[in-house]
Amino acid sequence: MTGTGTNAGESAAESAAKSAAKSAAKSAAKSAAESADEELRELADKQAALGEVRGTPAADPVNAPMIRHWLDAMGDANPAYLDRGVAPPAMAQVWTMQGVRPRGGKDGTPVDDVLTALEARGYTGVVATNCEQTYHRYARLGERLTPATRFAGLAGPKRTALGEGYFATWNVTWYADGDEPVAEMMFRVLKFRPRTRAAAAPAERREPYPLRPAVNGDTAFFWEGVRRGELRIQSCAGCGRLRHPPGPICPHCRSADRSYVTAAGDGTVYSYVVHHHPPVPGRPTPFAVAVVELPEGVRIVGNVVDCPPGEVRIGMAVRVTYRAMDDELTLPLWAPRES
Repeated sequence: MTGTGTNAGESAAESAAKSAAKSAAKSAAKSAAESADEELRELADKQAALGEVRGTPAADPVNAPMIRHWLDAMGDANPAYLDRGVAPPAMAQVWTMQGVRPRGGKDGTPVDDVLTALEARGYTGVVATNCEQTYHRYARLGERLTPATRFAGLAGPKRTALGEGYFATWNVTWYADGDEPVAEMMFRVLKFRPRTRAAAAPAERREPYPLRPAVNGDTAFFWEGVRRGELRIQSCAGCGRLRHPPGPICPHCRSADRSYVTAAGDGTVYSYVVHHHPPVPGRPTPFAVAVVELPEGVRIVGNVVDCPPGEVRIGMAVRVTYRAMDDELTLPLWAPRES
């Protein structure tokens, strides 16, 4: 009996020691997380205190060829811009975007150090959540715009469907020659720590796909069609013109009466990008995203599948295919069309 009592005592002691170790580990992890959060907040406050930091003026002045290309890509046939010698307001960011290999190195902004610190702490995922632009006046031909960036704040950590992360917000103002503001933009991103996926048993429900489309009164008909294997394009019940993406009012005749037609499902790649970085939840990189032009006269954006990203080409014939991303969501994707 004495031996049994001794073993029981040792077992209780071991259990207590393990419990204390777990408690200490949790406490240390919590303390480390709080310390990291405090460091991020201090850095964010420091960068916000820098105020507005001006960058390098645009490499090129506002020019007609770029405006013409942009209007063509957007499908905007309004001749007023070039006739009046001004740029579409939404082009503000275009003039100061740096290329893949910036000449003279990339401009530093107050945002860079914050994003770098988040990356170093494992918040490697990124998704844009808000973008609001304000236009003060048109940029004129010949003007050379200069961007100025101000870091606005860091909020978090927040638990989201994508994972735990921080919302970083900053403002960019574009100035013409001198100090006259032309446009400004508030931009917010979520930097999150991607969740690790556990292998699911065959009988279990699939994990929800993290990138879900916004379904509302304007788009519900489109997603209902996708569930039925139909590619529906919104049409105006007043003038009969087709439009995509769907909207509440016809941009041509201003009618609010809507209907739809079912497209044949064929198209050609009008333009495309191959995405390598940053990581995107639910999609292994690289992958190709294309603007597909339909014979019905509209363009639609979607991923190109069943084809290596490096083989996607402008003018490539594609056909819509419907893929179940989880137990509830189906997306229309595009695959090479057999000749």
